[in-house]
Amino acid sequence: MTRTTSSDKFLWAGLAVIFLALPFIGQDYLIGIGLSFLMWLALTQSWSILSNMTGYISLGHVVFYGLGSYIVVITWQQIPLWLAIAASGLASALFAALVGLPVLRVRGPYFVILTFGLAELVKYILLALEAHLGISSRLLFSTPDITDIYWIMFGMAAVSTLLIEIVHRSRFGHGLRSLRENEEAAETLGVPIARYKLTAYVLSAIIPGMVGGVMALRSTYFEASQAFDAMISINIIVMAIIGGGDNARGPLIGVAFLVALSELLWAEAPQFYMIILGVLMVLFVVKLPNGLLGLLENRKKRLGRRTA
Repeated sequence: MTRTTSSDKFLWAGLAVIFLALPFIGQDYLIGIGLSFLMWLALTQSWSILSNMTGYISLGHVVFYGLGSYIVVITWQQIPLWLAIAASGLASALFAALVGLPVLRVRGPYFVILTFGLAELVKYILLALEAHLGISSRLLFSTPDITDIYWIMFGMAAVSTLLIEIVHRSRFGHGLRSLRENEEAAETLGVPIARYKLTAYVLSAIIPGMVGGVMALRSTYFEASQAFDAMISINIIVMAIIGGGDNARGPLIGVAFLVALSELLWAEAPQFYMIILGVLMVLFVVKLPNGLLGLLENRKKRLGRRTA
């Protein structure tokens, strides 16, 4: 156990050094790749707090991202940026707290469909509101430099990684995993399932709201439909499935794999990339349900037994 913990520390310390050094040694293209990696890492880690821990697969995580984007855009140059980012996280958390209890009453495919429908409902409400106001898009002036956005995103990725590790090792995390195994048995043993699920849902909403707010400033042009794009949720799920596990290492592996794949294929063959994305999702669900992390851990165990 100690050896695993030590290797994790070296892994995260090494990654921190690499991403801290990147803005000083890399050009804007490399910083952009690093920013994309950190964004997806923060989003996937936050998604895992609810979905990987409890087994409640959310297809509507983009709703928090979109709400956060919208909050920052409408308050841009009206309030300080740090306050707008904090407000975006708070707004997403409040929304999750309001809808959490009714949404979390359903399970399985019904929960997946409901979360997707909720995200689409919020998107079209905002689109209808903007159409009523005669607004189709917004231009943002004097947005932060990519390096400034990178540093903010680095902090968010670090916080989301630390948060899932704390949850994973805590009594609260053990309670969430008991819901995934058998919710009825967990309730019989005294686990406060409603409170635990709602807490996980709210915790998983804060970081995406803040990430969406920051990424809205990456471009000078904003449309609500882009901020609520369902592909954001799908990418998060695919990264989490490819990575596997319910700790911070799984999303890290999945994000690294898919960001590298997208850089290779997205610019040249976006349709081919989408086909590969679908094939990978089917392959991992059917053949590797524990993801790459599970595969690596199984091989490590086999090597350990052979050595013994």
